[in-house]
Amino acid sequence: MAAPLLQLDHIAKSFGAVRALRGVTFDLLPGEVHALAGENGAGKSTLINVIAGVHRPDSGSLLIDGRPIDRLTPAQAREMGIATVHQQPALFPDLTVSENIALALEPPDGLRRIDWKERHERAVQLLHRAGAAIDPRRGAGELSMPEQQLVEIAKALGAGARILILDEPTASLTRKETELLHGVLTDLKARGAGIIYISHRLHEIFAMADRVTVLRDGESIASFPTAETDEASLVRLMVGRETASSYPALACTAGGKMLSVTNLTCDRSRIRNISFDVSRGEVFGIAGLIGAGRTELARTLFGITPADRGEIVIDGKLARIRSLREAIDLGIGYLPEDRRRHGIVQKMSIAANITMALHPRIFPFGFIQPRRERALAESYMRQLAIKAPSPETLCGALSGGNQQKAALSRWLATDPKVLILDEPSQGVDVGAKAEMHNIIRELAAKGVAIILISSDLSEVLGASDRIGVMRSGEMAQIFERKDADADSLMRAALPARGRTVS
Repeated sequence: MAAPLLQLDHIAKSFGAVRALRGVTFDLLPGEVHALAGENGAGKSTLINVIAGVHRPDSGSLLIDGRPIDRLTPAQAREMGIATVHQQPALFPDLTVSENIALALEPPDGLRRIDWKERHERAVQLLHRAGAAIDPRRGAGELSMPEQQLVEIAKALGAGARILILDEPTASLTRKETELLHGVLTDLKARGAGIIYISHRLHEIFAMADRVTVLRDGESIASFPTAETDEASLVRLMVGRETASSYPALACTAGGKMLSVTNLTCDRSRIRNISFDVSRGEVFGIAGLIGAGRTELARTLFGITPADRGEIVIDGKLARIRSLREAIDLGIGYLPEDRRRHGIVQKMSIAANITMALHPRIFPFGFIQPRRERALAESYMRQLAIKAPSPETLCGALSGGNQQKAALSRWLATDPKVLILDEPSQGVDVGAKAEMHNIIRELAAKGVAIILISSDLSEVLGASDRIGVMRSGEMAQIFERKDADADSLMRAALPARGRTVS
């Protein structure tokens, strides 16, 4: 058996009174994919930050290639071949894709002459290896969340990482992009790299990982080959209890039409002639490949990029939505796919985030009432089981799943007629995912019209009453739930020429 690339022994880490890690033991072998599984808040992010040199452990030992490392820094970690692709990409939005890749790979030498052609060619090669059809000349700020994720993976490939940490790498990717990524990881394994793989999509852990270690409440509960367990057993270890199916039984009690969209077109967003409707109490799923226009449609409905042509009718009344405030006043809520950039304000408290869209309604004279704000936040923290010390906790200090719940609470507080959810379970653990889907069904039962956008076909199929498939900026086909399966949705999503499902 080969010597481990990485060994962690009884790692402990606290932040004030919060014990994030309680004696975690973990190791990584060459040519291995070792998965980390656990609910949000189990300690996964803290552990990978220890490995990447971001956090210094309070106690325990860390060895790389058998050599003890005492005070690991991020720069030392990179020099030792450790690369991390975080769940939320950290690209510079005002730079191009090739410039972002270059910043990660080129030495910081202000006097060196830049070879722009070499930069471009290297970026093309790395993006191709990552399975990304992205023009390196595009601005990073123009990229969708899945495209940003692929650029981060290309950066890690260029760095020649020997220890690659992937935190929810497929959270926004479609099945095709996920398959391409898995091909990249298989190639890296063959070259002797070790890969730490974090995903709440448990089927991916069983498809890709050789071993899995389960964290719960900051402790390493168990570690074993994936071939020696199953999904149900893994879930029990993660949550410490039996869990119900993530998707509650469909019981659509749809009423009259709440939202009708006719020939909606936005030239800036490249969506054209889109028509569909959503009834009261209905969950309308939207599927499609990256770049199909799903998020662009959501942003147009919410007034971020207003429509140029077409009609939007809400609750029987023609609506002209030119701004976010108009959308909110009409009863539309929007949970965006990139929660860190658009869903929450990290440096503001949970209470401030939850009440942000309500200020004109609950503070009519412009004076914030802290007690009222806190009481409202506490009610949603209880309702959605947001784990935090208090409503004054900064949203940036929350785990990914709790940030998602805080972002959702903001729109629940507005009592929406139409709620648009873009990748609502992205980066959310198996327990919180079930809670999220139960919330969606409860809202539908109250008559809310819900648009559910997801790259996870199982989520679209499991949670929707009807499903629309977008392709090249258009609504290609609408399915009744009983007529839809993964293959039919993929066939509708693929370009007309040579539609095959691999």
